[in-house]
Parts: sequence; structure tokens; C-alpha cells
Amino acid sequence: MFEDSLVESSGKIKTKSKWWMIATFSFNAAVVATMILIPLLYPEALPKNSLTATLTAPPPPPPPPPPPPPAQVIKVIKQVAVMDPMTVPKIPKEIKMVKEEPPPPQQVAGVAGMGMGSGSGSSGGVMGGLGLGTAPTPQVKVAPPKGPTRVSGGVMAGQIINKTTPIYPPIARAAHVSGAVVLHAIISKSGTIQNLTVVSGPEMLRANAVDAVKQWRYKPYLLNGEPTEVDTTITVNFNIGG
Repeated sequence: MFEDSLVESSGKIKTKSKWWMIATFSFNAAVVATMILIPLLYPEALPKNSLTATLTAPPPPPPPPPPPPPAQVIKVIKQVAVMDPMTVPKIPKEIKMVKEEPPPPQQVAGVAGMGMGSGSGSSGGVMGGLGLGTAPTPQVKVAPPKGPTRVSGGVMAGQIINKTTPIYPPIARAAHVSGAVVLHAIISKSGTIQNLTVVSGPEMLRANAVDAVKQWRYKPYLLNGEPTEVDTTITVNFNIGG
């Protein structure tokens, strides 16, 4: 009898627990479905802050700044106006003639009591007003310089009247010695050599150059129309082939 009661009670417990689980699951499913459907059917029932947070997407990030434009190189071009040679210049239509009045004549009063000359005078000044003509221009004489006048050797070479050719020394010719002998000379008013000294030149050729130049004669050198002494240089060339 005890066993029968146990068996019956066990079957009843199993049956009741099965239905209880089905009812519980259905109730929970209904609650969950209600919680899901209410926001979808009635969105105004939800709080605004939560709805905004769920529906509002974050703003996109700002775009990157554009790259800087490349530096532009400014070229300065100079423009020069070129005149066309075929262009005819502009000529003014009217040309104004400007007349200049001549200056008044200069009058020089004559000397009172003198019947000579005209009262209006002349271009000769006081002498013209007196009827004596133009005054003569005074001549100023330049005093001749003291001592000989310095004249270049090239100028005095054209004044030579008598020129003796120097003898080439045989020793210098055998030694193939050649060159120029430069002499310093003082020429008198009559054209003769007064003083002669050697400035430069080969030693073997100097004596023959001095002997020949002493015999030279020049035209008198005139300064202000008068003969004067001359200070100059004389060059004597010795050439083996000449």
C-alpha cells in the first residue's frame, strides 16, 4: 500500500512539473516579446535621451586639409617700345613764327666842341666817335726763355743741313757689336754743335758716334722769329748689315 502511494505520487509530480515548465516558458516568452514590440510600436514611450543616443550616429571626422598650392614663380618681362622705322613722324599743322626785335643801336656821344665824327658815334668806341678810326691792337712780345730751348730729337732731325755718316769700328764689326748711341747735344743759334755728351750705347761705338755728330750742321731754330739755342738728344744707329 505504501508502494502504491509512492508510485502514484511520483507520476503526479512528473505531470505537474511538465505543465509548470511549459507555462513558465510561455509567460517569459510573452514578457520578452512585449518588451521588444512596445518600443517598435510606440517609440515615443521610450526616453528621448536613450532614443537619440541609439539613433544618432557620431559625426564623421573632418576631411584632411588640402595640400598647399605650389609656389608660383613670377617672371618679370621687360617690354621695350620699339619704334617702327617706317612710321612717319607727326608734323604739326600750324607753325608759329616768332619774330625777334633787333637790339637798339648803341650810340656813343662825341666829344663836345669837336666837329670831327658824327654825333651818333661808331662801332669803334671813343676813337670812332672822334673820327680817328679803330684803335690799333697792341702787340705783346714774349720774352725769350733764358737758356736753351728744349726740342725733341725728331723735330731737330728735320733741321739737319750737313750730316756726316759715322764710321763703323772694325773691332765692333768683328765682335758683332751693334746698337744705338744716344747723345745729349746743345745746338747754337747758328746751328753748330756746342756741347755733346754720351747718354747711353755700346762702349765700342760711342767715340765714332761723337766724332761724326760734332761735324753735323742744323738750320737755326727760330722762336718768335728769332734764332735760339736748342737742348735736344741725337740717336746714332750702328747696324752690321747697313
